[in-house]
Amino acid sequence: MPAIVIGGIKVTNVSGNGTVNMGDVLQIAPKSTSKTNSGAGGSNTGDFLQTNTFCSVTNTVDPDVSDAGVKGNN
Repeated sequence: MPAIVIGGIKVTNVSGNGTVNMGDVLQIAPKSTSKTNSGAGGSNTGDFLQTNTFCSVTNTVDPDVSDAGVKGNN
């Protein structure tokens, strides 16, 4: 479904495996995956941020063997 963007589009950085889509798309399949553990407000991005965190606990226990398979997407 087409979209109308009123205003500007700001793309500040696209890393090696990043995806920027401007228009219709049927399927976007990841080529790689990763897992990141961060506390409350640790992965926020933007121009004007304010995070108020009294207490943050991050559970890094990962009991499963495999999280996501992307072997068929390459």
